[in-house]
Amino acid sequence: MCGIAGEVRFDGQTPDLSAISRMNEHQQRRGPDNGGVFAQGAQAWGHRRLKIMDLSESAQQPMVDPQLGLGIVFNGAIYNHPELRRELEGKGYQFFSHGDTEVLLKAYHAWGPDFVQRLNGMFAFALWERDSGKVLLGRDRLGIKPLYYAELPGGLRFASSLPALLKAGGVDTSIDPAALNFYLSFHAVVPAPYTLLSGVRKLPPGTLMSIEADGRRTERSFWSLVYPQDAADENRSFEEWTEILLDSLRGAVKRRLVADVPVGALLSGGVDSSLIVGLMSEAGVKDLRTYNVGFEDVGGEKGNEFEYADIVAREFGTIHERIFVPESELLTRLPEAVDAMNEPMVSHDCIGFYLLSEAVSRHSKVVQSGQGADEVFGGYHWYPKVANSNDPVADYLAAFRDRDFEEYSRVVSPAYQGVDCSGAFVAASFNGPGAHDPVDKALRLDTTIMLVDDPVKRVDNMTMAFGLEARVPFLDHELVELAARIPSRHKLSHGGKGVLKEAARKVIPSAVIDRPKGYFPVPALKYLQGPVLERVRDSLSSRSARERGLFRKDYVDTLLADPMAHITPLRGSKLWQLGLLEWWLQTHVS
Repeated sequence: MCGIAGEVRFDGQTPDLSAISRMNEHQQRRGPDNGGVFAQGAQAWGHRRLKIMDLSESAQQPMVDPQLGLGIVFNGAIYNHPELRRELEGKGYQFFSHGDTEVLLKAYHAWGPDFVQRLNGMFAFALWERDSGKVLLGRDRLGIKPLYYAELPGGLRFASSLPALLKAGGVDTSIDPAALNFYLSFHAVVPAPYTLLSGVRKLPPGTLMSIEADGRRTERSFWSLVYPQDAADENRSFEEWTEILLDSLRGAVKRRLVADVPVGALLSGGVDSSLIVGLMSEAGVKDLRTYNVGFEDVGGEKGNEFEYADIVAREFGTIHERIFVPESELLTRLPEAVDAMNEPMVSHDCIGFYLLSEAVSRHSKVVQSGQGADEVFGGYHWYPKVANSNDPVADYLAAFRDRDFEEYSRVVSPAYQGVDCSGAFVAASFNGPGAHDPVDKALRLDTTIMLVDDPVKRVDNMTMAFGLEARVPFLDHELVELAARIPSRHKLSHGGKGVLKEAARKVIPSAVIDRPKGYFPVPALKYLQGPVLERVRDSLSSRSARERGLFRKDYVDTLLADPMAHITPLRGSKLWQLGLLEWWLQTHVS
């Protein structure tokens, strides 16, 4: 797990090495163990390294293979790299390191750009050919690893972090109107290739961008999620699917144990993380470290799931750590979490994950985490509504979208009103090929878009702020493809995630499964008051906000007059969405 950066020129000029150094410096927390820069001709590459696979200096990046005439900067983890190495050695390739980075170089040489089809893992990379000057950028199938880029006059820059690109300079920081509509509609989700800044784009998941030496570019998708309707799959019993799923889960968890350092687990006490811990124990992990974070009880709402995490920790004999965070610390450290965000993220979980990651990083460099199970296996409340709907698009939007377009038009100034991008986006996704069942359409949208730019991005940003690598077995692409074959009725059974819950019964205590789903919002970010409310008020009334002119003053005044009264359908604060955006812009842009 690392941070990558680079600049490619097409105009005969040499890259700005000081810009590469600034991007590298900004991404040091992603890769605290080492760093380097390599420049040749019209290209320059930067890298910050977190040592997980092959701890020796042989695996340093940027990595160059003079014999093959190739180089790479790579962020991620390829879990099947030992198998690929053996296959490549059979073809006559010789290796000077023992990690996964060099495997990518040899694999590209052996199989060309289609080598990505062979990879099981999470990745973002830039790979270059010395002699032709050609560059290939790639991002994993489910967007677990980020990759941002910015156009320059006569060139292009890229980085793992959007703020790193800003540190390099020369970026158009005007607000993209379509991205603003997405942000305020999908609780801060801005689908690729958009970002909120007009001058920065992100490579979509499952995509390769090929860049010629003269600047010509082509993009192609190498993976898409398809929900086949196969008669054999449809007729397979619930019990058969449970066994097949459990076998696939075992493989996904075992693959993510490939590392040269111990692998721990984030144990929330819910079904998903508990199942991962059970399968790690089953796979033979010794001295397994598990971590659980909890907050203060507020207003009669329980602030932690310590008791359920403790059940699992005792069952499997883990070295378990409870991390209790008082509300005062949450609020004091909130500016640090905002600073760690690649893009503004309104989820209450951000500050919790930030502080959890800090504590975990004192003992572990790699953890497995349970993100993605709800989106992949049907755990959210809108899936049953969509299943029985006469208008699935409208019902999905009613349940998921923070505000309809009529309200959105009252939020933003006339310059940003435009068209209903969010509504059109959902309709296009539901109408796209590859999924026929309305539930499958919603699952596909949530798995490939909403999940990528909310929970997955959140976990990457907050863990990497402390040089902690988070691995997400529920987003193993083979497991996701298997889940797409399971009929939706099996996913929606037992109150949601039915087939996953039944698989879990074979591994973890039922007491962890047969209980209400827990969720612990940070009350100060849901019902704004006290110091956070004042910070939001200051951000929205600042000179920078007035000059930016994103929001209509009358709408902001309405929210500020009664902050607790304006809550989204998914129980988020409408005021926090506006305030967090301005706060993030003032932190990273102006």
